[in-house]
Amino acid sequence: MLKSIQICKRLPSGCAQFSEQCCKPLQNVYAKGKRKGESKMKRNFKKAVSLALASTMALSLAACGGTSASTDTTAAGKAEGGDSAASNEEVTLKFSWWGGDARHEATEKAIAAFMEKYPNIKVEAEYGAWTGWEEKQALAIQGGNAADVMQINWNWITSYSGNGKNFVNLDEYSDVIDLTQFDQDVLDQCKADGKLMAVPISLTGRLFYWNKTTFDEIGCELPTDEASLLAAGEAFKAYGDDYYPLALGEYDRAIFLVYYLESKYGKAWVEDGAVQYTKEEIQEGMDFITKLEENHVIPTLATLQGDMADSLDKNAKWINGKYAGILEWDSSVSKFQQAIAESTDKPGQEMVIGDFIKFGDHNGGFTKVSMAFAVAANSEHPKEAAMLINFLLNEDEGIEISGTERGIPCSKKAIEILNEKGIGDEMVKEANSKVTAYSKFPLDPYFEHNDLKANPDGVYYKVFGKLSAGNTTSAEAAEELLKGIDECYSNY
Repeated sequence: MLKSIQICKRLPSGCAQFSEQCCKPLQNVYAKGKRKGESKMKRNFKKAVSLALASTMALSLAACGGTSASTDTTAAGKAEGGDSAASNEEVTLKFSWWGGDARHEATEKAIAAFMEKYPNIKVEAEYGAWTGWEEKQALAIQGGNAADVMQINWNWITSYSGNGKNFVNLDEYSDVIDLTQFDQDVLDQCKADGKLMAVPISLTGRLFYWNKTTFDEIGCELPTDEASLLAAGEAFKAYGDDYYPLALGEYDRAIFLVYYLESKYGKAWVEDGAVQYTKEEIQEGMDFITKLEENHVIPTLATLQGDMADSLDKNAKWINGKYAGILEWDSSVSKFQQAIAESTDKPGQEMVIGDFIKFGDHNGGFTKVSMAFAVAANSEHPKEAAMLINFLLNEDEGIEISGTERGIPCSKKAIEILNEKGIGDEMVKEANSKVTAYSKFPLDPYFEHNDLKANPDGVYYKVFGKLSAGNTTSAEAAEELLKGIDECYSNY
C-alpha cells in the first residue's frame, strides 16, 4: 500500500480553471510549418523571456495553485512491458500540466497510483491555470530546465521543439510506450524533423453550447442560423440589458471569424503558410462580428473585461445564466457545465450541445490534436518519463482514473476501457463525436502561436480589442490582422 505522500507547494494555492479536447484520425489536420532550427529557438527564447517577466508576476497574483507530490512507498509492483521497471534505482520525475480543478484532482490521483506501482519512482507535480502558463513553460523549455514530462499544446511542437531538439524522440522508447495504440497519421502530427516529439492525448474542436435553462426562461429558440442568432439577441435584450445569448472573448472571436468565413467560402484559413482569404473577405467577417455586438448577440469586450473574471467559466454572468452561450473546445466543456450546475444563485441549470450554426453552404470549423505528452530533452530519466506517459494513456488504471479530463483519448486501449466501463463525461463524448464528424478543415499550427493569441499583446487581442472599442474600422482591422499573421510566419 501507499505509505506516505509528502506535499510541497510549488505554486500558490487556489487555481482558476481553464481549459481547453471517436479520436477517428483526421488526415487533413496535419499542417507543415517552416522551421529554421537554432535561429528560431533563439527568437523564441527572447520572446519567452520578455513574456515570462510579466507572466511571473501575473501567476503569483492570480494565485493559480499547484502542488508537488512525492512518495517513499515500499509497495511492490512489477512493470508491464518487461525490464521497464527492472531497475531499483531511485528516480525523481517532474510532471507539469495546466487545467481546471477536475483535471488536477484526477491527475494527482493517477500520479499516486503510478508511484504505488513503481515504488522507486517519485513524481513531483506542477500545475496551474492557463493564464501565463505557456510563457512560463516556454522559458523553461528554452532554458533547459523543463519538467521531465510535460502536457503540451499541439502547436508547441512547432514553436518550442527547436525542430526536434528540445523534446525527446519518443520513437526511441517504443518498447516502453505502446505506440501501436495510436493511428499513424495522428502520430505524424506530433513530429518535427521526422522525430516523434510527443504522444497525442486527444483530438478536439469547437462547438456551440447553450444554457437551455436561460433560453427556456426567455422563450427563445436555440440558434441554428444567422436569422435565429440575431433573433436571440433581440429577445435577450428585451428580457434584460445584461443578458446575452453568446459570449466571445478575443481569441474566441478569432476562431469564430474563421468558422464564419469557412462556412461561407469553403476554403481553409491557411494553407502552405499563407492566408487564403482576401482583405475584403476578412473585412466582411469583421463587419459581422460588429453586427453581433450591435444586435445584442454578444457583449462588447469592454463589458467582458468589466466582469472582472479570469476566464468565462469563472464569470458570474455565465455562472448565473446571463451569458447563455459559448463556442468552446469539446475537451473543456466539463468546467462550464459544472459552473452553472453548481451556481449558488441559480443551481441546476442545464447546458446542451447546439447545432453548428449555418452561415453558408459549407461546414466551417477545424479539429486538431488537443494536447500531448512530451519528455523534455533535459530529462535525466527519459525511460521512466516514458513509463509515466504509457501508464496515463495505455494502462488500465491510469486510463480509468484519467477518464475524459483531457478529452476523448486517441489511444485505442483507452477508448476500449472507457466504453466497456462506462467511464467519462457523456457530454464530452457526444461533443467530440459531433465535431470530428462535422469539421474537416485543417488547422495550421501557427494559428495558435503566442505572437498571435497571447493576452494582451498578441495580434488577435489587439485587433479585436480595437474593433470592439470602435478605435479602428473593419477594413483597418482586416489589414492589421493580415499583417500580423504575415509577420508571425516570416519570423518562423
